[in-house]
This record gives sequence, structure tokens and C-alpha cells, in this order.
Amino acid sequence: MSSKLPSAQGDAAQTSEAAAATATATATAGAGNHTAATVETPSAGAITPADRADFVAAEDVAGSVPNEAANEAPNEAANDAPSEASTEACSEASSEAPVAMPKATPGADEPTAAVASSSASKPATDSAGSAGADAAISDAPGSGALKPPSAARRRRRGRPLLLLLLLLLLIAADAWRQLHAPLAMSQATTAELASGERFDHWLAGLDARGLFATERQRWYLSAYARATRATVLIKAGEYRLDVDATPLALLTLLQSGKVVLHELRLTEGWRFAQAWATIQQDPNIQHSLRDATPVDVMRALSQPDLDAEGQLFPDTYRFPKNTSDLVLLRQANSALQKILAAEWSARAPDLPYDSPQQALVMASIVEKETAAPTERPQIAGVFVRRLQMGMRLQTDPAVIYGVGAAYDGSLHTRDLQTDTPYNTYLRVGLPPTPICLPGRESIHAALHPEGGHALYFVSRGDGTHQFSDTLDEHNAAVRRYIPGAR
Repeated sequence: MSSKLPSAQGDAAQTSEAAAATATATATAGAGNHTAATVETPSAGAITPADRADFVAAEDVAGSVPNEAANEAPNEAANDAPSEASTEACSEASSEAPVAMPKATPGADEPTAAVASSSASKPATDSAGSAGADAAISDAPGSGALKPPSAARRRRRGRPLLLLLLLLLLIAADAWRQLHAPLAMSQATTAELASGERFDHWLAGLDARGLFATERQRWYLSAYARATRATVLIKAGEYRLDVDATPLALLTLLQSGKVVLHELRLTEGWRFAQAWATIQQDPNIQHSLRDATPVDVMRALSQPDLDAEGQLFPDTYRFPKNTSDLVLLRQANSALQKILAAEWSARAPDLPYDSPQQALVMASIVEKETAAPTERPQIAGVFVRRLQMGMRLQTDPAVIYGVGAAYDGSLHTRDLQTDTPYNTYLRVGLPPTPICLPGRESIHAALHPEGGHALYFVSRGDGTHQFSDTLDEHNAAVRRYIPGAR
């Protein structure tokens, strides 16, 4: 500082020069220029080195940081923002005493004054509290602060959600209505879900048949089945669809596994060939033994030592579609074995049978001899007594079986004279195999024959027979019931 005391006018001039120098130093530091710069003011000429020294000395006395410290800062910091030291120095200088700015004169450099004013005001802004600075920053455009939305804006934002919710409710109501509406059927029908078939593919087949009242019924049922994982529980098979069935009822039916059961009737008295042909011709049966012979069938049934004749129990069998023919054969054979075993274990004593199979042969003869249930034990009694007495059975059905395909519907004398294993007029004892499929009543009769003395019987022509104890009685009955007989 100079040792000479300035006058009042000189003090004002120096104060103006000091303020201009401060503005110049601040602007120079913000621009990244670390060299001294001169600023012209409207009322004075260029600042001399002596004046700058006095000003620097005044800043030192006020506790400010010399400009050299700012000049030593890295260029990168200077380029980004004014140095912290310079900002603090300017803030302190500004707070200690007001700076009198010179009046602008015509022709003055306005941009320079604006820069000085901006530079001088920034430290003051920085020195205001952090709360004030934060408020200023948050109010500045693009600061990133979120203002609470207005009520109108919130209402506008909520409208799409309300519309979406309304749409979902409408879809749900329509789905409920479609899933509970009856299918488009005028009469009951069937539909088969094949093993491994996709549920959507099956629905497409129903749609192609026109079974859905609307297209939406199909899509809603498909979506509902997937959403509830009902497709995991459905079972393959053929199902009956009633007229009043709904899509949901259809799905429940598929989950229940209550498939359509087809019927196959094996009639008492049929030969094995007739039963086997009926099985092979059924379109609902899966045929795996189509070209099998009777020997092949018994081998498939694990009974290769038995003849196929009589080994199937005559009954009505119910089965789902595509059941294998071998499954049906096993079912019919197993039923026969169970019934025969049960009747054999409860048989009457002293019967002329060595095995259950011989009892089955007798049952097949009884089955072919009469259709009257009450006569079966009587006929079985006649044949049992003949066997016990060593008499020939002389049963026409056995002879006819032995004739085979040559039988023309009438039994001729030549047939009775032709020797075959089944000609009971020529051979003593039972035929080698059954001659038909006997029912349970005939099996029971063969193992529980009626007692008595009758050894003969002849047809009355009405489905019943006349029984006789002696040959003379029998011949008289023949002449009576068979016209032309001698």
C-alpha cells in the first residue's frame, strides 16, 4: 500500500478502480486466463502497475487470496468454474464494504460492465445460504425437480386405467356368458379326444363340425382351460355330448374320464369262429390280431395247449373305443376261467369228469341241445347217466359240429355214418373239445345234473323235449313228435 494519504476525490477514484479491478480479476479467472488484464473504465484510463499493486495490497489486508493462487490452479478447474479461493476472496471483499460502481458515460463498453456485474454478483449468490441456492436451482428451467401433478393432470392419467379396467370387466362378463351358453347341437353326438392330441386341436375339430354357438366360445374355453391348468387333467377317449352341454360342462366331462362305452355281445351257443369274426368286424376295436388263427389266439392268451373252441365266455362286453382285440379276448377268457373254477369247486359228487375242461365240453352239448333253461339240468342228467353206464351220447349237435362246413342245415344218414371225433353215434364218451360257447346256466347244469332214470329225449317241436326212461318209450315219443318217423 502507498504511504501517501489520498484526498477524498482520490479515494473515490481509487475505490472505483478497485471495483473494476475486482470485476476484471473475477472475469479473468472464470475465463481460464491466468495473466493480468487491464480493464478500461469510463472515468479513468488504463490501470497502472502501481495501482494494481495497491489493490492487491488492499486485498491482502482484507484477508483475500492473491491472484497468483488462482493463477496456479489447474486449467481444468478454471475452465469448469471460478476457483474456490477467488470466489471466497471476492465474497469477503464484497461483504466488507460496498463497492461504488462508476456511472456509465456515453460510448462506454457495455459488455465489459455486464461481465463485471455478473462476476461480482455470483460470489454474492454463492455466499447466500445453501437453502436459497437450492431453491434457485430447483426453480431454474431444466433443473430436473418434479413438481406435484395437478388434479386435472392426475385425472387425465387415471383415465386409461379406468378404460382398461372397464374393458377387462366387459371381456370377463362376455366370457362368463359364452362359457355357460349351450353348444350348437340339435341332437346328442360324440367327440373323440385321441391319446396325445392337443386340446386346442381338438377344439378346432369341434369348431369345424359347427358344435360351437360362437367363435368366442371356443377361444374362451381354450383360454380358461390354460389359465386353470385343466388341460393337465383331461383324459383321452370318446365322449358323449348332450344337447344342453355347455363349454364348461364339456371341460368337466373330459376331466371325469366318463367315456362312451361300446357294447360287444357274444351269444351263448356261438362257435369260436362266430365270436372271433364279430370281434374282428367291430369298428370300435383296435385290431392287433386281425389275421390270427384260433391257434394264434390261444397262444396270445398263454394257453397254447387248449383248443380255442368254448374258451370265451358268452356275455355283453362294454369297452371304450380303440380297445385292443387282445384285451377283449383276455377279458372273455378270464371270465370263463373264473366261472368254470367257481362251478367246479362246488360241483356235485360222483360226476364222470376228469377235469374242468371235460365239464366244459358237457356244458357246450347241453347249451346246443336246448334253449329252455328249466330243461338244462334234465338233459345234463341224461348225458351223465349215459356216460356212467358206458352208453354212447348220440347227440346230434356234436355230429353237426364234426361235419363242419359241409353241414347244409339238415342232418343226413351219411352224416351219422361218417366217423369224426365228434360223431357221438359212433364213439363212446365226450367229444375232444367243446362244440360252442356255453353260458353259465349250462356250466352249472353240467356240474349239477338232475337225478332220475331218463336215458332218452326227443324234441316236441316247440323248444321243449319229451324224456323217456326206456328205449320203447323213446321210440313211441319219436313217432308221436316226428311225423313220418318209424
